[in-house]
Amino acid sequence: MCLICERIDMIKRDENPYFVKELETGYVVIGDNQHFYGYTLFLYKHHGDKTELFHLDMAERTKFCQEMTIVAEAAAKAFGAEKMNYELLGMGDAHLHWHLYPRRSGDIGDYGNHGKGPVWWYPMEKMYSDDNRPSAEKLDEMKKALLAELDKLYV
Repeated sequence: MCLICERIDMIKRDENPYFVKELETGYVVIGDNQHFYGYTLFLYKHHGDKTELFHLDMAERTKFCQEMTIVAEAAAKAFGAEKMNYELLGMGDAHLHWHLYPRRSGDIGDYGNHGKGPVWWYPMEKMYSDDNRPSAEKLDEMKKALLAELDKLYV
């Protein structure tokens, strides 16, 4: 089973502390590591042979992308982003899922092009350091802020 499927199973068992909200096509979760404060993921509900956007029929693809955009807007508002970065990769886990990064000036330090550039210019060992995991209290605060914005936008 892939990591995303495992995380979804945890949501279904009410055991995923990062879970925020279920939408029609996916699940909204706060990222485990928060170097980029407000890092959020939108996990597609199904796996199987649906590993590319073009594998989805047009109606499902449209809905998935619309919902991802709502999640991105909610994250931007909840966490004060200057700019949002979006990634749908899948070589690590082929399960469709969006990485949504609220960005702020200086968030990659001196890395990149004079401190500017994509999130992957920041060293992975720093980005995914356990030092960047939110405390239970901070995670609860973040989930409430994101849920409040989602509830305003997702009707």
